[in-house]
Amino acid sequence: MNMDFGLYQQQSMKMVMTNELRQAITILQYSALELNDYLHDQQLENPLIELKDHNVTEEVERQKMNEFTPVYDYKSKYDGEEDYSPLDYISEQEEGLQDYLLNQIRLLHLQPETRRIVTYLALSVDENGYLKQTCEELAEEMSEEEEAVTKGMEVLQSLEPFGVGARNLKECLLIQLRQLETKDPLTEAVIMNHLDILAKNKFKEIAKAENVTIDDVQYVADFIQTLNPRPGAVFHDEPARYVVPDVTVMKIKNDFVVRLNEQHMPKMFMNKHYEKMLKDNETDIRKYMKQKFDQFQWILRSIEQRQQTILKVTEAIVRHQYDFFLHGPSHLKPLTLKTISEETDVHESTVSRATMKKYVQTPRGLYELKYFFTSAVGRDSAESSSSERVKIYMKRLIDEENKHKPFSDQKLADLLKSEHKIRVSRRTVAKYREEMHISSSSQRKRHK
Repeated sequence: MNMDFGLYQQQSMKMVMTNELRQAITILQYSALELNDYLHDQQLENPLIELKDHNVTEEVERQKMNEFTPVYDYKSKYDGEEDYSPLDYISEQEEGLQDYLLNQIRLLHLQPETRRIVTYLALSVDENGYLKQTCEELAEEMSEEEEAVTKGMEVLQSLEPFGVGARNLKECLLIQLRQLETKDPLTEAVIMNHLDILAKNKFKEIAKAENVTIDDVQYVADFIQTLNPRPGAVFHDEPARYVVPDVTVMKIKNDFVVRLNEQHMPKMFMNKHYEKMLKDNETDIRKYMKQKFDQFQWILRSIEQRQQTILKVTEAIVRHQYDFFLHGPSHLKPLTLKTISEETDVHESTVSRATMKKYVQTPRGLYELKYFFTSAVGRDSAESSSSERVKIYMKRLIDEENKHKPFSDQKLADLLKSEHKIRVSRRTVAKYREEMHISSSSQRKRHK
């Protein structure tokens, strides 16, 4: 079964997603632990499924006992003081954002079709709670009318945490504002029309456009600061993450070899007792068992396709990031999903799902596959440098700076060019600094 297929054409020429493809996509995007849970759930529903467990919980316990390499999280290395949110209590619950949304959906009185759409949308939000696809793209992917998807999106956006299901920052803030059930035309107008210049503190320009005072704009700006630009992020603010690697990269002589890590996945085989019922004389029993047999086969094929896709994608990543595996993070190169998509001959969205929540054990530690996709930054030489590499150099420069005369963003840009032959603008330096949670030079300055 090929995951890039499974769409068939009706006479109306409308592309329809089969249940089998939908199942294959779902299985592909599961993490190793989620797949383990999924298989056990399927075992309860399908008498033909028999599982032989490798003890995944032992793997997690080993990590808790520090016998396993911790997940490498570049950004967490540079976290300073924590920002607290009124929603922080949610992180104490042992559930993620998607679980939290699904639990709310279960309590809603919805038509079956609407429930299916809302559930699909809930499973499509990213870790910050955003939907990255347009309504049109989602409708095409689900083989639904745009109107039905729009209705499902409205249901999703009514759930907590408020702001979830937005497609951009503006929509996210507006959802939160409207959930407060207090009419504030000025705040809504500022979010709708002036969000970009508000970020630049151009209060006078906004005041003139809306015919209000600067104090009014200041009040609105202060209020907007209380809204959450990343409503889903609180679910990822956990003290520790325990994961099972999907693949392992080993150095053998002068090469790096990729191998699937299947020892923590339960082996799936057919229950011999129930298999005999496929030939039962009772038509209803035989029909029921045939349905379960088809389901068994599809799950088996979907898992095999998942494993082969992850393997193929990881092998391509290793080829492109060979210097990283040889020398470390400072040698990470720019890499896009599109590059891997073209090399492996699978759709870009498939590459994205194959690397989402998937981890690779390497001689240098445990990394999420998404880590290896970084944007390009120009160099004086023909070779480009990755954004992660630039951040490493920036962090070194800031660590070694005179704390009484810290480097400005422009000075950091100049030093990157003179010392590392990397050309970046002051604005790019500021962006990377903020991503690493490093304060501006005026805030870093220490007085005697």
